[in-house]
Amino acid sequence: MKIAVGSDHGGLEYKNAIKEHLEKQGYEVIDVGTHTKDSCHYPLFGAEVAKRVASKECQYGVVVCTSGEGISMAANKIKGVRCGIAYNDDVARLMRQHNDANVISFGQAFMELDDVLRRVDIFLNTQFEGGRHQTRVELINNLEK
Repeated sequence: MKIAVGSDHGGLEYKNAIKEHLEKQGYEVIDVGTHTKDSCHYPLFGAEVAKRVASKECQYGVVVCTSGEGISMAANKIKGVRCGIAYNDDVARLMRQHNDANVISFGQAFMELDDVLRRVDIFLNTQFEGGRHQTRVELINNLEK
């Protein structure tokens, strides 16, 4: 399975740790950057991860910025992407179970790394339930038309 990861300078440390964590588990990781602590623009990296997921090059994406907010907003502008901020374990699970999220977002300044890595695992190991939730996901998808 391929997973795209991306961050701005405010999420670089966690993005690199997530990449290492995923590779140790055998995932193929596509790192779209950033690769330095130089100031940069989170929308570019959020959109690039989202484009890789929307095109099906990658099954899932992980994005990180200082708060998790801006980069998730950018990712959600790409048609076919449903990105949520995993601010606790239950949300990391529910965004997959109920919303069929395909990108997960984190805020490096407001979350502990151990929590982030655990939530990445929860997200990737949770299946979409479908059923009544499928109708709701279709309603979200229809908003893109």
